[in-house]
Amino acid sequence: MKIRTLIFTCLLAVATASVAVDASALKPPAGAKVAIVMFEDLQCPECAHAYPLVWDAANAHKIPVLLRDFPLPRHNWAFDAAVWARYFDQTSLNLGNEFRKFIYANQTQITRENLQQWVQKFGDDHKASVTLPKDPGDKLAEKVKADFALGQRIGVEHSLTLWVVSNNGVSQPLVDEVKDSEQLNQLIDEVFKKETLKKAQPSPAKNLPQKGSAPQKSAVPKNVAPTNISKDTKKAG
Repeated sequence: MKIRTLIFTCLLAVATASVAVDASALKPPAGAKVAIVMFEDLQCPECAHAYPLVWDAANAHKIPVLLRDFPLPRHNWAFDAAVWARYFDQTSLNLGNEFRKFIYANQTQITRENLQQWVQKFGDDHKASVTLPKDPGDKLAEKVKADFALGQRIGVEHSLTLWVVSNNGVSQPLVDEVKDSEQLNQLIDEVFKKETLKKAQPSPAKNLPQKGSAPQKSAVPKNVAPTNISKDTKKAG
């Protein structure tokens, strides 16, 4: 029995390690060299603390933030709040992000029972319509689920997990805590530095003749006149 348990544990560790490597598939959006990818849960206290810091660092470096939904099952209103964020995203991403900021700022007062009241308050404050049902056809809910599935594929286990990503790699993840903007700034600077070094590397050398070797001769067979000379060139001669 102990041997079986040990084998299972080893296999689980290998599977987890192989999944974690898939984080390298995270890329910045088109036109951006570097971006922050944040898996969030609107009911997560650590996410509430990190959210403004993430945007401060992103704005300072003029890089985009890609928000991915990762509402944990034990949080009883996080999924609905994520769907509402997607609802406001339809008007504009700025409005959706303002809603997330609003929810985080009032997180400790929100419950499953009064979430709708807070949604309505946000809509009234921003002159944005709030209609029910919010998600006919469950298209927005499917987007939330797709983000959650992506997080599981790359090994996300905590509601606050973020990377700084580029087209050539990803930073070490920050999990459960973002201490301050300086911590994020350091990660961003490191990724930018790697991008710069990557570009500075010389291109692979072409197959040039080695020193002292005779240059390769033309492949045109002997005693055969070239045929790619135009008529105008012949006349000019």
